[in-house]
This record gives sequence, structure tokens and C-alpha cells, in this order.
Amino acid sequence: MRIIHLLVIGALIFAAAYVYRIKMESTARTERVLRLHAEIREQRDAIAALRSEWAKLDAPLRLQGLAERHLPLKPLTGTQYDQLKNLPERPPRLVKPGEPDPIGAMINTIEAVAGSDTVTGSVPQPGNKR
Repeated sequence: MRIIHLLVIGALIFAAAYVYRIKMESTARTERVLRLHAEIREQRDAIAALRSEWAKLDAPLRLQGLAERHLPLKPLTGTQYDQLKNLPERPPRLVKPGEPDPIGAMINTIEAVAGSDTVTGSVPQPGNKR
């Protein structure tokens, strides 16, 4: 009978130790969760502060004041526009009227050379060069 009593007492001590260990782990995890919640709250507060600071810095009236203070911009007036007769003369044409466009002729030549390199109905292979 004594052996059974010793085994039961040992099992109770083991069970109590196991339950105590589970309780300590759950307490540690609860503390960790609470710390994480506090950190999340701090980060959200920091984000809110940064957003409010950004809104203050991005305010249109503030930006307009800075632009007026630091940029040499002035509003346009109607007297800044000139008449067409005061514009400089158009530069001379390089191509006489009736002559073909030299750039268009070069493009047509390139297209003709590229078109004659391929055989009709064949598909060029990636590794083949002609």
C-alpha cells in the first residue's frame, strides 16, 4: 500500500509542477502580449504625430508663403505678351519646296533594306543573323 501512496504523491507533485510551469508560461506570454500592445499603441501615436506634422508642412497657404518668400516668381501681366509682328523671322528652310524630305528618304531606304533581308513567309529565328 505504501508504494501506491508514494506513486500517487509523486504523480500529484509532478502534476502540480506541470500546472505551475504552464501557468508561468501563460503569464509570461500575457506580459509579452501586453508589451506588444503598448508598442503598437506607441507606434500608432507616432504615426498620427507624423501625419499631423505632414499635414501642417503640406498646407497650401504655408507652401504659397514659402514660394513667395524664396522663389523669384511674379504673376503674369497682360503686358508681358508681345505682338506677332515683333517675333524674329523664321529660320531659313534647309529643303527647298518640291524636294523630297531627306530624313523621310533615309527612313524609306532603311525600311527597304530591312524588308529585302527577310524571305517572304519565313519567320526569323532568334539565333540566326543574316
